[in-house]
Amino acid sequence: MDHGSERDTYPSLGAGDGTAGRIPLAVVVVDREGRVSHWSTGARRLFGAAKEDAIGRSVLDLLPVSGAFPDDEITPYGAYAAYDGLGPDLESSLDGRLNFPAAGRARLTVPDRDRADVLWWAYPLVGPGNERLLVLAADAERLRRAERDEGIAVERIAPGFALHTDFPGAEQLARRLPEILPSMSVDESARIVAQVLELGYPILEFSQNDRVPVTPDWGVARRTERIARRERAARAAAQGLPVPAELADDEGEDLEYAAVRERLEFLNEVSGKIGTSLDLSRTIIEVSRAVVPRFTDVAGTYLREQVVAGEEFPDGVPDTTTMWHRVALEHTDEPGRWDDVVPVGEAMPFPAHTPFFQCMTTGEPVLVPRISEEMGHAIASQFEKRDIRPLITGRSMLVVPLKARTVVLGFMILLRHPEREMFNDMDRVTGAELAARAGLVLDNARMYTYQESVAETLQDSMLPHIPPRMAGCDIATRYLPGTLLGRVGGDWFDSVKLPGARTALVVGDVMGHGLNSAAMMGQLRTAVQTMAAMDLPPAQLLRNLDDLAQRLGDSYLATCLYAVYDPIESELHLANAGHIPPVLVRAVDGRSELLDLPTGAPIGVGGVAFQSLRVRVDPGDRLVMCTDGLVEMRGEDIGVGLATLCESAAHPAASMDDACDTIIRALNTRGGRKDDVALLMARLNGIEPEDVAEWRLALDPAEVRRARAVVREQLHDWGLARLADPAELMVSELVTNAVRHSHGRPVQLRLIRGETLLCEVDDDDHTLPTLLSAEPGDEAGRGLRVVSTLAREWGTSRTAAGKTVWFELTARRR
Repeated sequence: MDHGSERDTYPSLGAGDGTAGRIPLAVVVVDREGRVSHWSTGARRLFGAAKEDAIGRSVLDLLPVSGAFPDDEITPYGAYAAYDGLGPDLESSLDGRLNFPAAGRARLTVPDRDRADVLWWAYPLVGPGNERLLVLAADAERLRRAERDEGIAVERIAPGFALHTDFPGAEQLARRLPEILPSMSVDESARIVAQVLELGYPILEFSQNDRVPVTPDWGVARRTERIARRERAARAAAQGLPVPAELADDEGEDLEYAAVRERLEFLNEVSGKIGTSLDLSRTIIEVSRAVVPRFTDVAGTYLREQVVAGEEFPDGVPDTTTMWHRVALEHTDEPGRWDDVVPVGEAMPFPAHTPFFQCMTTGEPVLVPRISEEMGHAIASQFEKRDIRPLITGRSMLVVPLKARTVVLGFMILLRHPEREMFNDMDRVTGAELAARAGLVLDNARMYTYQESVAETLQDSMLPHIPPRMAGCDIATRYLPGTLLGRVGGDWFDSVKLPGARTALVVGDVMGHGLNSAAMMGQLRTAVQTMAAMDLPPAQLLRNLDDLAQRLGDSYLATCLYAVYDPIESELHLANAGHIPPVLVRAVDGRSELLDLPTGAPIGVGGVAFQSLRVRVDPGDRLVMCTDGLVEMRGEDIGVGLATLCESAAHPAASMDDACDTIIRALNTRGGRKDDVALLMARLNGIEPEDVAEWRLALDPAEVRRARAVVREQLHDWGLARLADPAELMVSELVTNAVRHSHGRPVQLRLIRGETLLCEVDDDDHTLPTLLSAEPGDEAGRGLRVVSTLAREWGTSRTAAGKTVWFELTARRR
């Protein structure tokens, strides 16, 4: 808008919206050298100096403070009556002696005018740039007229300024309002800026409802009482009567009030500096740095051991066995002076005779005006082989508890240099309020850290720990928690050992986030493991899984990709339920491709047929399966992510882990990922025909002897003669059971040599054997006990024709 055409008056708003009226503001920006770098049109009108005459001049020369208002001019201003001591605050802000937001009322000497009575706000500007101070000012006379003419009863006054101010960088300054005004909350600043932008000019807002960061606290009731006391004192003096003490000059009260206001401003400033994140370590640092050097010269922060570890701790008052970790130490002494004596990270208990123990057990601040030689010696006795006395003796100390909901999380030790004013009772109150605010912030960060730890533990417990090597294949996995909705999600991967040295590879994704999705994921993953152990074909397994999801409820859907790798046949058998397709990287030429699978509907839709596909593979080929959180990004076609997946999967890598990391780096650095990610990669090594030996055995007890003989001979040929005795014994037991329980089909015996020696015995009986406790006189029931004792691992599984009983031995070549 054209600032030259700013109106002198602006329409009032009704009290119904909480706003009483608006008047223009003068906006002045002061640079690091104390010179004016911006002078708004409002400043020209209020202070009488043209912009070209003001820019570059010293702000102290341009805005000279005339002093306080005389008593006879207080009453006419009613609610805006000034009190002594505000003028010097403005001077302190202008010349840089105050480094915190301040506000008040002052009289300024103005060219061609007797004076300018103004309300002012001064905000130190932090961050990059040459600007040091933002000063807002309003004509106090306009406020008085607004009260008289419009009947405005002002309780709180909030300044704001718009983007439409006439200086370069105003837009950036407004966007950085929460940053440059440390005591202002993000929500409050956004509200003020939004309103200012809507109006299009700087305003002064009169609000009876909203809390604002820094306001002139007019203290109407106290000033009215003070004025009345002064009038009574003046009348008593005029009559020659003694002035009662309570009617005497209240300069002390003004000083006390100024001190209280300074403490409130300090606490307001600290509140804006702490709790900017839920990271416990960062919060600890923020709390420590917020008080040094303005309130104290040394600040040591101690927290309970369980708080640091992100764990719960028992109820009740701490005792002399409670361990306290020193988590931060800020000071104004020369660098390194404290580091060796009281290093950060040290944990220690505190004896009952110390002020620290008193603070943490009572939950109240402990004030020590000066640390005596005796107390210094008592404190130093806790530090073995380190003399802390030179650092603390003679200093003033305040120990404040860090509490949240009556629970003491820790405490802060605050020390002032001997030459500095000692801590007093007002400091004790200030310290207690500071600690209360800091305690809540720390507790929020602690609870967030604890919940993150619980969520991570839950997620880890629900994901399998897959061995890196299965029969004929190597496997690597990655799981990345979601970046927006917590660390718990519904993505999972798994692998299941199947008969015939085959391996089932699974990746799934329950739609949604949080604990409910994770619980559903756990149920589906368990169901897949159970049905995989039954050796169901992939399409049938997904059909059964869909039926199960229907019985569990219709609240959730899930996608699932199920693949069975047969290393002997060099074949993949796959089925898909609404999942993104896998990538197959060919070992021969390094080419990667998305496998074109029948997609199928997600698990939980119900009544949908699933189809499977068989794919021939070669030794060294790699299969990459992942969830859509890795390739899908808001605002981007999923085809872009799938293309990146294919490209990154084809990159040569020294190991499987390196190959997974390459894919994660390529896709996870694009930004915008919110979902959790599951990634499974399998290198399909295959099993050579010479590493497989099979025999068909007739249903004749005499075949047991033949089975022992062929196993012993084959192990000698493979160089595994040391395994012959245990293998022969276990094969004898399994073949005996198979011959005894088969219904007519021959028994099949298979040996597979790999990282382990795998032995499988198949028969056509569907009843799975169980491990029994045989009594001394029993003639049966010891076979599986022998297998369980001698085998590295063993198990049973159903097949389409019957069952398979298998065992493994660690392969040790001669």
